[in-house]
Amino acid sequence: MKRELLLTLTSLLLAPLAALHAADATSSTKPNIVFVLFDDMGYGQPQSFNAKSALRTPNLDKFATQGMRFTDAHTAAAVCTPTRYGVLTGRYPSRIGQFGVLTTFSKPIIPPGRTTVASLLKLQGYATACIGKWHLGMDWVDDKAGDEKVVPIGAKMTGGPNALGFDYFYGFTHARNIGTIVEQDHVVAHVEAVENQPLMAKKAVEWLDQRKAGDPFFLYYPLGIPHEPIVPSDEFAGKSGAKDLVKKDPKYGDWLFEGDAFFGKILEALERNHLADNTLIIVTSDNGAEHRAYEPLRESKRSIYEGGHRVPFVVRWPGKVKPGSVNDHTVCLNDLMATAAEITGAKIPDNAGEDSVSLIPELLGTTKDGTREATIHQSAAGDLAIRQGPWKLIFHKGGNRELFNLQTDLSETKDVLAANGEVAAKLTALMQKYIANGRSTPGIAQKNDFDLSITGGGGRGKGKKKSKTDEAGEKSEAERAREMALAADASFD
Repeated sequence: MKRELLLTLTSLLLAPLAALHAADATSSTKPNIVFVLFDDMGYGQPQSFNAKSALRTPNLDKFATQGMRFTDAHTAAAVCTPTRYGVLTGRYPSRIGQFGVLTTFSKPIIPPGRTTVASLLKLQGYATACIGKWHLGMDWVDDKAGDEKVVPIGAKMTGGPNALGFDYFYGFTHARNIGTIVEQDHVVAHVEAVENQPLMAKKAVEWLDQRKAGDPFFLYYPLGIPHEPIVPSDEFAGKSGAKDLVKKDPKYGDWLFEGDAFFGKILEALERNHLADNTLIIVTSDNGAEHRAYEPLRESKRSIYEGGHRVPFVVRWPGKVKPGSVNDHTVCLNDLMATAAEITGAKIPDNAGEDSVSLIPELLGTTKDGTREATIHQSAAGDLAIRQGPWKLIFHKGGNRELFNLQTDLSETKDVLAANGEVAAKLTALMQKYIANGRSTPGIAQKNDFDLSITGGGGRGKGKKKSKTDEAGEKSEAERAREMALAADASFD
């Protein structure tokens, strides 16, 4: 009896991997991976996620019919910088105390020694590129070069994408400095804001045109759209026929439409170069929409409520993912690392990807209840939340707590904490376990680089004494407060 039970459990555990290998039997190469990250595209904006939307994203909506659309996907945070940290490291940004956003001269928050998706794939023989918005800090060789909006041509930096596994980088630091163009490790040009996104799309397509079938690659393409500055080019201005029903900005619909067109150019390049059939493409957003709430979700970007971190998420992988399928399980953008590892057979070190769960069972349709035990959310103000099944327990920074049943109350209008003490206690214990273990996935316990706390006054902890290999550098409480204040400024995040 015990032997039969063991065999049954073993077969269940190996099923996703076996299915993946069977699906790859016809392919002689590892699949290419393209991760497209829109900036501030809310869950309620694409019509494929909200039939009432008057905005237009035709390429994304068509793409959703070709792959799997996730209805319960979440970013690691409700603002830019910490989400991007989670995407590339597979680790919750709260573990380094990163709740706010960085500036042009902020120090890197990912040290060279930490495994990223790019460095993991590079070791597997992948060509790797990041083209677009970085916003994870750079160490400028001359700290006084330029100012927040313009860094001189020729200025050099270290600690950027090239130090973290990317063979090629072409992009910009963040929205406030969108006109300063960086290639590899130095500034190469100054452009007008309206020129930036067409230039990024051009470079991404050029890079894809250089790829050859059989040579695997990873392209991380973080757009700056529909984030401010809202500057649609002449080709798209007044051409979308879209309407911003929330804030009535006449340019906003054209701006999002332009970003969708650039996504379309990526798809066209893959087809033109005969790469599409062996490419896993993920398209999503880094947080909720900017000051635009879309029912039934509560609030928008920066918020601990669903509008802050629930985002569109679509995956296409020909021959593996069922076209037109819908997945209602909770997933996180952090899951890119574990997914890439399972696809390539790479081993994630114990001190990496602490909060990343492979999406392979989700993509292949081999999981009934979802692959994540629970998911952590964070706001720009420092609030934390834990989500498990229908339950979401919020630990507000000020000390109060709220519990919502998202299955019956997706709009988070009714706090049911008082009537569900056992649920809250269970979630609190799980949250404390995740904090204490320094990870939310199985493996050797790790240390956080920030003293997190959900007890007492509910405030977040303080930075720990740093060593040479620590994550976020030596940050004072004043510096963290400044970053969180900047996260409230649309032109910074």
